[in-house]
Amino acid sequence: MSESKLHLITAESLVEIDQNVAKYPAERRDSACMPALRIVQDQNGGWLTNELMDAVAEYLGMPAIAVYEVATFYSMYEHKPVGRNKICVCTNISCLLRGSDDVVKHLNSKLGIKFGEITEDGKFSLKEVECLGACAGAPMMAVDRDYYENLTPEKIDSILDSLE
Repeated sequence: MSESKLHLITAESLVEIDQNVAKYPAERRDSACMPALRIVQDQNGGWLTNELMDAVAEYLGMPAIAVYEVATFYSMYEHKPVGRNKICVCTNISCLLRGSDDVVKHLNSKLGIKFGEITEDGKFSLKEVECLGACAGAPMMAVDRDYYENLTPEKIDSILDSLE
């Protein structure tokens, strides 16, 4: 039997996970997997370790592989450190047709990083995503949990300047 990893989840995170578990029938505790992963990811500075995923599996009574499958399928989960502000740029067809390539070029130039990288000061990371579901406002990006649509270089600069 492997050693328990539950000590890796803070008491505050467990309270929040329990609030999500309570939304489902007792026998479907595993239905809270996605919010539990988000909660421990936030607790850990924006990314998941294997140990944290194991702790979620243990807490929810799931096989670890089932948690890994969820965590690797969805693009909202990170498996390496990210900047304090995670910028996700949609490069799907709607955004591409409306100028997402220019958004990417501007961010690359302004921040000095490419997709998958973090600025030297740790303030920003940049991630390419397939779709964020805001096609009508293309081109768009998400910074952490906030969406920004109809982007221009000036609007991007204003957004970046407003972030800590």
